[in-house]
Amino acid sequence: MNDTEQKINQWFASHMEQTVQAASHVAPAIEQVADAFVNTLLQDGKIVACANGNANVVAQYFCTALLSRFDQERPALPAINLGADATTYSAICRDNRFNDTFSRQVRAVGKPGDLLFVVVDDGHKANLIQAIQAAHDREMSVVVLSAREKSDISSLMHPEDHEIALNDLAPHEAMPLLLVIINALCDLIDHKLFGG
Repeated sequence: MNDTEQKINQWFASHMEQTVQAASHVAPAIEQVADAFVNTLLQDGKIVACANGNANVVAQYFCTALLSRFDQERPALPAINLGADATTYSAICRDNRFNDTFSRQVRAVGKPGDLLFVVVDDGHKANLIQAIQAAHDREMSVVVLSAREKSDISSLMHPEDHEIALNDLAPHEAMPLLLVIINALCDLIDHKLFGG
């Protein structure tokens, strides 16, 4: 085995080990979060997602799976990723209001009974914190999917909010696990709402 093959094998082995560790650590939280999403949807609420950087890919993937489909044909589910609208995002940033990029949108489109879904892979940014505060002001519940266990965001959570927190992984380590968790959530949501 050459050095490149050995490095590739190490990447896979490390990923498998982290996946096994995460499964036992976050499984109960995944079920609680799936229930929170389902309850929101059953009460005619929508899911509003936001994330920074590469985590925005995860937020968009989740919203796309709800709006289109995950594994089975079913009605579209209401979900919007605030980071997907580059024009709005850049317009708010242009006015030197980066910290308002998501909170301004949450205040505009969020309503009581909706749920804010925040994905964090590399620390906890002021714009995500302000989005959570705006969601609480709008009487929305909050779900956080995070690569880190202890954070400023954790301290903002209300009793009805939920957090799935990995064990302080670097963003490149966390990304595959975030996608595994998203797939598990999508599958549970479909099963709880539509069976099959």
